[in-house]
Amino acid sequence: MINQTAGAPFVLVTGGKGGVGKTTLATNLSVQLAREGRRVLLVDLDLGLANVNVLLGLTVARTMDDALAGKCTLRDCVVPGPCGMHVLAAGSGSEGMGRLDEVDRTRLLGWIVELAREYDLVVGDSAAGIGPDVLGFAAAADCVLVVTTPDLAALTDAYGLIKALDEYGHRTGVDIPTPEVVVNLSSGVEEGHAVARKLQQVCQRFLSRSPRQAGWIPRSLAVSRSVAEQAPFALGARRALEQLCLRQISNRLERLCPVSTPS
Repeated sequence: MINQTAGAPFVLVTGGKGGVGKTTLATNLSVQLAREGRRVLLVDLDLGLANVNVLLGLTVARTMDDALAGKCTLRDCVVPGPCGMHVLAAGSGSEGMGRLDEVDRTRLLGWIVELAREYDLVVGDSAAGIGPDVLGFAAAADCVLVVTTPDLAALTDAYGLIKALDEYGHRTGVDIPTPEVVVNLSSGVEEGHAVARKLQQVCQRFLSRSPRQAGWIPRSLAVSRSVAEQAPFALGARRALEQLCLRQISNRLERLCPVSTPS
């Protein structure tokens, strides 16, 4: 885990199914934490199909692909984002990055550990599914957020991901923390709680794990517009519902992964 070496907790945002909003959550959560005064590094770990910089409207000259190819250092790939946060981008459409081997994955994590010394929190946005990158990065995380929606397929895949993480932990001897659940595209707090409770009950029955709910994000025109306009909704009106929900999740992270006050 990153915090054991550098003091900066590592939060991985992931999901069993593509399109559930994990990248939207990772980017806006990072902006929110930075807005609250935290030194945040957002790392795009959806290697091969990265788009964090696109959602934030950032232009990047170098990516992690270049660092792994020996063309620059990882620090050279870091660019500033909203509210003082920093972004470490990956490339898109690279078959090699999409099939990163364990040696390069370990090398990349080691570099991120070095960078983490300069931050209060590292947020990673992983690929969807149960590939080796997702499992490997989750094993290095201090907290894993699994994003789902009320859709049955998304909920089923969220359970499949939690099951795969559990099996990976048993097989490798790594103590992977039980993920926290974020329900996106919820019609309201009741549906958010009901979906999270349903997932929790299935995990308790078949895995003896009890994932808690970190929060929920509403189905909102403001959220969908922010994606289209490449403008984080975390920068919107503080009394807006999506803002209140986002702050609930950031507060939950503060309790799960306490970070030091920036110097």
